Amino acid sequence: MHTLTTLGSVQAARTAAFPAKFADNPLRAITLDSLQRRNAILDAVFYDIGVITPEETKGLAFWLAREGAILFVTPSGQEPLQLFLTTDEFFSKNDKAAAALVVAGVGSSALGAAAFARNVADALGEPVVAVVSGYGLADVLTEAMGGFFLFGGLNSLRHLFEPLDMLSKTFTWTERWSELDKGARWARSSKDTETVIALLKDQRFGAPLLVGHSKGNLVLSEALYAIAGEDEALAGAMGKKLRIVTISAKIGMPPHFPNVLDVMGAWDWFGALNSRPDIPAEYTVPRAWHSTNRDFPMGMAIDVKDALLKVLPMFGNQRQARPSTEVAAIFDAPQRMAAALRSPVA
Repeated sequence: MHTLTTLGSVQAARTAAFPAKFADNPLRAITLDSLQRRNAILDAVFYDIGVITPEETKGLAFWLAREGAILFVTPSGQEPLQLFLTTDEFFSKNDKAAAALVVAGVGSSALGAAAFARNVADALGEPVVAVVSGYGLADVLTEAMGGFFLFGGLNSLRHLFEPLDMLSKTFTWTERWSELDKGARWARSSKDTETVIALLKDQRFGAPLLVGHSKGNLVLSEALYAIAGEDEALAGAMGKKLRIVTISAKIGMPPHFPNVLDVMGAWDWFGALNSRPDIPAEYTVPRAWHSTNRDFPMGMAIDVKDALLKVLPMFGNQRQARPSTEVAAIFDAPQRMAAALRSPVA
C-alpha cells in the first residue's frame, strides 16, 4: 500500500507542477509529460518508492525526470533528501560526505533514483548520492528502436540523439541557454554519464562504493570507460579504492576496476537479456525478478538492503577471475564507443 500512496502523491504533485513546467519549456512539457508519468509508474514497479515520504515526493515532482540531477539521500527516518541540478550546486551547498554513488535505471526518474538510493543508504547506515538517469528525447528514439529491452547495445545510440535533447533544452528558461553555449555536437555523452564522471573525478567527492541497478549499471560503466580512456593513471588509482555492486544486469567494467560484485535475481530473464553472458553472478537472490520493490507480488523482488548486507562482506575474498580483456573488448563495445564519442559538456 505504501507504493500506491507514494505513486498517487507524486502524480498529483506532478499535475500541480505541469503549468510551471509548460511555462519553463512548452516543447518538452508537451512531448515528454505522458512518458514521464508512465516512467513514474515503471518506477513504482521496479523500485521501493514507499520509502520516499509524501513531503519528499512534492520536492521531486517538477524535476521528476531532469537528467543528471543529483540527490543527496539519507537513511530512512533522518533528514529529507535534497536535490541539486548541477555538480556546482551540489558542491557549493553540500559539505556532507556520502558513502556511495548510486544510479538507478528502469523508469529513469528522480522518484526511482531516490527510492533505490534510500535502500542503499539504509543498508550502509549512511547518506548516499544518486544521479538521476533521466528520460529525454534521445531516450524516446532509442526506446522506439528497441533500446528499452536491449539497452546494452541500442541504448548506447542515445548519445547520437543527444543533440536533439540539447537543442530542445535551449527553450528551457531554467537552463539559461547553457546547453547551446557549450556548442551543438552531433554526438556527446548523456548528462547522467557526464555527471557521474564529474563527481568521480572531483577530489571533494570520495564515495568508495558505486551501486547500480539495471540501465544504471551501463551509465556507471560508460563513465568509468570514459575516465580510463582519458587518464589511465587516474583510473588505476580510482580502481584501487572503488568497490562496485551491479544489481539486475551484469555489465562489464574497465580492467582498471577489478572490485566488482554482480547480484542477479534467480528469475530475472529481463536482466539476463541485458547482461554479459560470460560474467558470473557472485550472488543470486532466490525467487527474485528484476524489481527491487518489496511490495512486489509473491515476494519476487530483490531486497536491496538485504542483498547488499550479504555481498559487501565478499569484497576482498577470493572470487572467480573476471573475463579477459579480449572478451571485454567485444562485449563492452557500446561503452567503448560512447567513451570515444564523448565530448564533455561540463
